[in-house]
Amino acid sequence: MTNRRLPAALCVLATGALLAACSNTATPPGGGTASAALRIASNSSEKIALDAAIAAFKRANPGIDVQVTYADTDPYLTTLRTQLSSGTAPDVFFAFPAKGNAGAVQVLAPSGYLQDLSARPWAGQVPQDVKTVTQAGGKQYLLPVTFTGIGAIYNKKAMREVGGSEPTTWKDVLDLCDKARTAGRTAFALGNQTPWVTQLIDYALVSTLVYTPGSTFDADLAGGRTSFAASTGWKGAMDKYLELSKRGCFSKDPLGTPVETALQQVGKGEAVAAVQVLATAGQIRDAAAQGTELGMFPLPATDDAQATRMPGAVGTSYAINAKARDRAAAEKFIDFLAQPQIMNDYAAKSNAAPAIPNDAFAPDPAFAALLEYQKSGRTVPFMDQFWPNPKVQQAHLSGVQELFSGAATPQDVLTEMDKAYKSN
Repeated sequence: MTNRRLPAALCVLATGALLAACSNTATPPGGGTASAALRIASNSSEKIALDAAIAAFKRANPGIDVQVTYADTDPYLTTLRTQLSSGTAPDVFFAFPAKGNAGAVQVLAPSGYLQDLSARPWAGQVPQDVKTVTQAGGKQYLLPVTFTGIGAIYNKKAMREVGGSEPTTWKDVLDLCDKARTAGRTAFALGNQTPWVTQLIDYALVSTLVYTPGSTFDADLAGGRTSFAASTGWKGAMDKYLELSKRGCFSKDPLGTPVETALQQVGKGEAVAAVQVLATAGQIRDAAAQGTELGMFPLPATDDAQATRMPGAVGTSYAINAKARDRAAAEKFIDFLAQPQIMNDYAAKSNAAPAIPNDAFAPDPAFAALLEYQKSGRTVPFMDQFWPNPKVQQAHLSGVQELFSGAATPQDVLTEMDKAYKSN
């Protein structure tokens, strides 16, 4: 975690009064009070892009002051739910697609926490596949801003120094681990002390091992015709996760390493790569020397390079609180974000693509793999987006930590995920 992010993370855990005190807004010109400002909350990984969007919004709307707070995913979700239930949530806030966690649209909207955005001018431009994860009950509740992916973000200088190259097969992955270890480096930085990080390598592997072309796994799971425990793909992913650990591919003591430290390891070249959401590339760059070049590759799970797929899905989305204190300002901000140039700028700063495509977007060539895979139909949605409740994700997150502590086997974790899936 960069030093500048720590206060925001601490702020969002605090009371509403302290939140206002910790906001990065300036006192409104003319002696206004902080209580008159448009309040926005987001994930720490959005800080670079959202700060820039807010600055542009304030230039275009000098009469609207903005307070913004950031937090990492776990404290953010906890605080958001508390604020929504107590009526103190911000006017605009980061929310997740589909229904896989406590901050997801199809969890929040049925409880009446979100404003219906179906009548906003951009709503008709949302692509159909994006609508399925940003709507609830046929109504548009989220503005999707970016399309992102999960892959191995790597430091090109560190890759060269260990004598490696982008792996295209599972064997190549293991070879990269050996080369990095021989060179006194870590192949993949891993911060499994941070719960949400634990899922990423499984997702990267499952995209190939479970979601083969024509896969009906999600439908079969929902129909009770299969289970996580019966899935050779899910079992295979967890076995390979542990194989990477035993091979010495990861940071020393992953359970004692927070995500911020892991990202810094890549930026500094102590580790070659980290399997991460692309939005974290900004945090890696924060820790890197000027001029450091980053790249990314999908994490192979087999020795058939053509079989590799990667997770790709709606990344950043924003919602308006149904009880927004300043609804007009909230709608103005959401509509501002939906403008093609603003969305393009946001996506570029997030190392992602705009969720509502337009011809003016020029992607960062360092992360072209995601768009190449998207165009060729080799991306699959993030696995949790279609799980029926947040309990499945929690069972997965805690289960992986238990895997790494030796307290559970892959079959134990998958069985607990099945129990959570059926508990809805």
